[in-house]
Amino acid sequence: MRIAVLSDVHSNLPALRAVLADVDEARLTEIWCAGDLVGYNPWPNEVLEVLRGRRVRAIRGNHDRAVLSGDASWFNALAAEAVRWTRIHMAPAGVGYLKGLEDRTRSSVADGTVAMYHGSPRNDDEYVLPWNASEEVVLRAGANIVILGHTHLPMALRFPSGLLVNPGSVGQPRDGDPRAAWGLLDTAARSFEVRRVPYDVDAVANEIRRVGLPGELADRLHAGA
Repeated sequence: MRIAVLSDVHSNLPALRAVLADVDEARLTEIWCAGDLVGYNPWPNEVLEVLRGRRVRAIRGNHDRAVLSGDASWFNALAAEAVRWTRIHMAPAGVGYLKGLEDRTRSSVADGTVAMYHGSPRNDDEYVLPWNASEEVVLRAGANIVILGHTHLPMALRFPSGLLVNPGSVGQPRDGDPRAAWGLLDTAARSFEVRRVPYDVDAVANEIRRVGLPGELADRLHAGA
């Protein structure tokens, strides 16, 4: 089974469209998304409409939960301001879509079990980084393929018990590369390819400033940080 793995779209519609065009070029119809569909960028409703229309198997991330609850008390100032902006601009249909999602999911496939978390099986808000990830995460998940998000950093680690992957971020990469990131998972081959897709960063940055989101969010898109 071949799966397009997305994460951390963060309301970035141009980046999502560019990624989905690449997904279609790869002839993939199964798409999973490891959370944080909204936040930071100016198109929450449009992004959720696209994901719903494409029947993406998505879970909620910490930004999605904060937008629903209104509690951004543990977020940094930029993230909290983006949560407040998103709550003001969310349409009822988008709120309903987020409410209907799970915080984690798993599925049996012909080649084993795929489990997906935003943070980790230990904690939905845990940052599992490429340099501190361990096989314990795979063992705790009880699946031979484990998908994570949250860090915005691509990762593919192979352990005796299974594969641990993170596709990086569609909407706000933080690995120094401003291009949108997604991952192509082949469950039979136990392989994971991180793919990068250019999009119009200037257009997104300009819209961030136009709608009144913090200008620092525009700057970091250019830096990929």
